[in-house]
Amino acid sequence: MRLSQRRGSTKLKTVKGGISTKGLKFGIIVSQFNENVTERLHKGALECLKAHGVTESAVESVSCPGSFELPQVANHLAQSGKYDALICLGCVIRGETPHFEYIAAEAARGIGQVAYATGVPIAFGVLTTDTPKQALDRAGGKAGNKGWDAALTAIEMANLINNLGRRKKTKR
Repeated sequence: MRLSQRRGSTKLKTVKGGISTKGLKFGIIVSQFNENVTERLHKGALECLKAHGVTESAVESVSCPGSFELPQVANHLAQSGKYDALICLGCVIRGETPHFEYIAAEAARGIGQVAYATGVPIAFGVLTTDTPKQALDRAGGKAGNKGWDAALTAIEMANLINNLGRRKKTKR
């Protein structure tokens, strides 16, 4: 028996995000490592935000050394209370050593941890690929631009968290 059948005609409430950007502010954190890829991701994110009506004054981009450092910068920006959502952009390409696994795992874990601890939505736009070609394909090539995708996720999550009304309070 379905839940709706047990409750009769009661409709379940569904809360969604949406793509309204009115009054929203975004921070974009871009890794400098593999800059030929991350700059393309950054361009895609900016194009997405602009296409959805976000003004230049509502976006701040911050550069950091690598993907490992993304969580620390994200934490700093989230704690500032100035942003409705953050977008982390990076690129980790597999090499001949286990370094790839450590960096990719710590970037993912750290970014998730910051989002959870602060309540500020953080879109994960860190590519983890086996080859430079795969990375370029995902940064505006044949697989689209994951920077655009991350920006769209940030818009939707900012709206969802605002619609839920449960955002943790940070300095503003």
